Amino acid sequence: MRKFLFNASVLGAIFGGFSALRATARGPRDWRLILVWLGWAISVALAVADVVAESKEEELEAEPYDF
Repeated sequence: MRKFLFNASVLGAIFGGFSALRATARGPRDWRLILVWLGWAISVALAVADVVAESKEEELEAEPYDF
């Protein structure tokens, strides 16, 4: 869990959510708002996928080779 919370891409995506919340509260509710939230969801998904890929890569590097 800690690897997700302290990753820069995940933190950036979370703070991007605050921007999306402000746009929802202040702006008009039209098709652009849907695109804002869709973009935020995609950025969170990519950030989480990046952390998972890095974790798997570290596990593979740490395993000894069995020959």
